[in-house]
Amino acid sequence: MLVAALGFAIMGALVKIGAQKFSSAELVFYRSIFGLIVIWLFIFARKLPLATPFIGKQISRALVGFASLVLFFYAIAHLPLATAITLNYTSPLFLALFTPFLLHEKPKKIIFIGLLIGFVGVSLLLKPSFHSADWLAGSMGLLSGIGAAFAYIHVKQLGKLNEPDWRTVFYFTLISSLGAGVWMLYDHFNVIEWCDLPLLLGLGVSATIAQLAMTRAYRTGNTLVVGSLAYVTVVLASLFGILWWNEHLSLDAWLAIALIILSGVISVRTTR
Repeated sequence: MLVAALGFAIMGALVKIGAQKFSSAELVFYRSIFGLIVIWLFIFARKLPLATPFIGKQISRALVGFASLVLFFYAIAHLPLATAITLNYTSPLFLALFTPFLLHEKPKKIIFIGLLIGFVGVSLLLKPSFHSADWLAGSMGLLSGIGAAFAYIHVKQLGKLNEPDWRTVFYFTLISSLGAGVWMLYDHFNVIEWCDLPLLLGLGVSATIAQLAMTRAYRTGNTLVVGSLAYVTVVLASLFGILWWNEHLSLDAWLAIALIILSGVISVRTTR
């Protein structure tokens, strides 16, 4: 999980650098196409079947994940790196909120305590941003967290249907590549120069390694420990923001991040 946290923090930093030239759709495309190539080579080498009786559920999960990724990259481009990643990492909070209803269970009282702490944290984090552009980016970051929660729910449902991880990753990267590619055609396309290749390749490599490391961590480790360690990404992103962009957050912003992390850990602890 620590490898995954480092990978996601590096990915976020590269997205922020790339956003100076490329649109969110373009960055999603380059991030997704690399993962698609890697997973396709894995499938091709092992001659694994891509046909599935749950194609509708796979496409639904891919579309939700694609939308969440676009929103997340937009937030990274327009907010301090630590702020954008923290807003995206509200996903365990929403996961804890939605899961009891999907499983037809009575929500635990501690979930509401976690939600309250998280709500205070998000409000405090966004309070200093009075400019409309910051509010828009903040809303996009929060929506990306909600989208990620729904994507995790889809993944859990697909797992119960015995759909293998590699097939879910394949359809996600395929839909994301196609969706972002079509978006680029209708929006605008920035020509790639040789100097852009290290950044785009680094984006694809860091995202893919992080995804593989996170998958292995959740599959083999204790969910509470792994879910809590995921927030190391916020700390690393904060360091990158300070070192590369001189992004010094205020004391109340750090307090807000701490509250969101606390609410996330509570949510991870209470969600099956």
